[in-house]
Amino acid sequence: MSQQATSIVTRMRFAVLPEQAWHALMFYEQIVQRPPLYLRLLLPQPIRTEGRNAEVGDEARCLYVGGHLLKRVTKIERARRYEFEVVEQNLVLGAGVRLAGGSYTLSEVPGGRTEVALNTRYMSPKRPRWLWKWPEAALCHMFHRHILEAMRCSVESVDRPLSRDRLPEREVPQ
Repeated sequence: MSQQATSIVTRMRFAVLPEQAWHALMFYEQIVQRPPLYLRLLLPQPIRTEGRNAEVGDEARCLYVGGHLLKRVTKIERARRYEFEVVEQNLVLGAGVRLAGGSYTLSEVPGGRTEVALNTRYMSPKRPRWLWKWPEAALCHMFHRHILEAMRCSVESVDRPLSRDRLPEREVPQ
């Protein structure tokens, strides 16, 4: 019997248009700021990301102290949706948790703002599920909020709206 993935979604509003929020998308391993203490204690320490993640089929190796994840881009709808799958996990997460993938969904909301929904899909061997589901979800929401806050700070700290010419490419260094 194959294990069904659990999906956790966290939403945050940004004071920018979807096109601007799109260019702030990042993986956990790309955040410059040090993770908060609770994430450093509960999750592996991120080091960096290598490879590309700008087009469908691109793969990025996300390095951590003690291992890595290989993420493959599976869907891109510019300024609307970015999806990836974890195709390789050489990283120990909470007694056997396996990451399946994730996505970012951007929706324009009134007032020139954007709601960004970050989704993580994973499989957990922890039993009973009714007991472990809540703490896993709480940790995932804390993880998501850290990523979304870093993204929001990167676009909302700009003094003037970003023009299309100033928007960075989504390729990560090799």
